[in-house]
Parts: sequence; C-alpha cells; structure tokens
Amino acid sequence: MARWQPDAPGRLAAAALELFEERGYENTTVIEIAERAGLTKSTFFRHFPDKREVLFGSGALTGVLAEGIASAPPAAGPFDAVADALDALGRTFFAADRREFSGRRQAVLNANPELREREALKRIDLTASMIEALNRRGVPSLTARVAAQLGTLAWEIAFEQWIDPNNSEGFGPLVRQALAEVRAAGAGAS
Repeated sequence: MARWQPDAPGRLAAAALELFEERGYENTTVIEIAERAGLTKSTFFRHFPDKREVLFGSGALTGVLAEGIASAPPAAGPFDAVADALDALGRTFFAADRREFSGRRQAVLNANPELREREALKRIDLTASMIEALNRRGVPSLTARVAAQLGTLAWEIAFEQWIDPNNSEGFGPLVRQALAEVRAAGAGAS
C-alpha cells in the first residue's frame, strides 16, 4: 500500500491482527506491523504508543458511551440511559462489517495474557465512563455504579454472542436482550 492512502490506524490494526494470527503476539514487532501496513515505524507511533494498543484504539468507546448516556431522554432511568449508550456503541463500533475482524481480534486477545489484561482495563474504563455520565445526570452514586456495571456485563454477553460466527443478529438487539436478562437476574437474586 502507498503511504498516502487514508486510515493509517485501521490499516495498522488490520496488519497487526494478521501478524498476531500468523506469528503470535510475542513474535511480532512494531516494524513488521508498519511494513505490512505499508507505513513507517514513526507513523505507527503517531497513532499508537506500543503494539499492544494497536488492537485497542483510542478512547473513542468511552466517549460514545458517555455521549449516549448524556443524550438519553431526560426522563430515562439509569438502565434506560445505559441501554441508549450501548445502542450508540453498537451503531458506532459493532456494525455487521466489523463482526469478522472483531471475532478474530477476540481470539488473539484470548490467546495472550498481556492483551487480556489490557482488555480488562478497558472494561474498567468503560464502566467508569458510564458511572461518571450517570452521575452527571444526577443519578446517585451507588445506583450509577450498579447500572454501569450491569451495563458492562450486558455488553460483554452481547459481544460474545455477536462475534459468534453462527450468529446473524445485530449488536443492538443482542445488547438490549442481554441487559434485560441481567436486570431480571438481578431482580430475581433479591
């Protein structure tokens, strides 16, 4: 690929995923990723601080979640605001054309403890983002924490279902169903 082509971060992520699948995460270098993408090492480092981050991108997920909660109707309760945010996340990041890449990415993450650790930290950030956005809506702290943590759990469940090659349903319906199931399980636990 020529260096002038657009979407350097996307090209780097695709190249990294291919190399991680072929050679393993530990056996792949930043230089190899950049070369596979048709870019330079310095271009890689303009977009990502290290090779681990190439599969995690920027903090865009947290921004979408916070904006989704902020833009929920004023009368929406905490769980409905979280559901709106998860819907926005699905529309932005989990379109059907991303399903295969996301499944492949998850397989690479599952095979590498360092990447699983980074994924866990990302989930903590997502939950914190939802808590802060709910607090800004005036939701009490404990309620915000519970709603955000249940939202994160619903996101995880829906994501696992969404990347399943046998699944054809969109992320939005899956996350709404998972959120309803998580809420029902919580109500039944009392």
